[in-house]
Amino acid sequence: MPGVAIEVAVVDPLPLFRQGAAAVLTAAGHTVHTPSDVLAWASRTPGALILLTVLTSEDWSRLARLHESSHLVVALLNGESTAAGVRAVRSGARSVLLRDASPAALRRTVSATIDGQAVVPARVAAALAGGSGDDRESTGRPAEAKMAWLRALAGGVTVADLAVHTGYSERAMFRMLRALYREMGVSNGLGGMVSTGGGTAGATPGSLWT
Repeated sequence: MPGVAIEVAVVDPLPLFRQGAAAVLTAAGHTVHTPSDVLAWASRTPGALILLTVLTSEDWSRLARLHESSHLVVALLNGESTAAGVRAVRSGARSVLLRDASPAALRRTVSATIDGQAVVPARVAAALAGGSGDDRESTGRPAEAKMAWLRALAGGVTVADLAVHTGYSERAMFRMLRALYREMGVSNGLGGMVSTGGGTAGATPGSLWT
């Protein structure tokens, strides 16, 4: 049982998952909600904890906005991606938990988060302590998450929009794209294009590749 019981929102696309997590946390003494609009719910419920499954770009955007509202967020992630865990923490999650965690792990994580602790997988903690996002795979290629950025840009997403959806500032996104281009051996001219200011931020992906 947690030392403090608070209001908790469970946000996940699967009704069965929401019901299961709600049952676990209700049994632990919390008042649990499953709002369809978590941002609106959070604005009416200061001091709450939000259990947020992060799967899509919209989910990452919600995480960043919840961080701005100073709510406690436990990010639920699919798979054991260290890069995704680091990104979740940097985007505002207090704790990170795998979506297939056991009920006991869910209870412990929520309780510890309420008590002011941050609970993250060991590999994520090590990457954060070392200043790394585990941005490269064992093959030496850029990690899949960053390759997805390039696919998004090629599909018409602007750098500014990409920054919003990933939870980074626009300036940080430019820095990471510039580093990614260097990893891929792209010319200095392209790197210069990416590092420029506001005009490039609103440019289409095509202009970044010319």
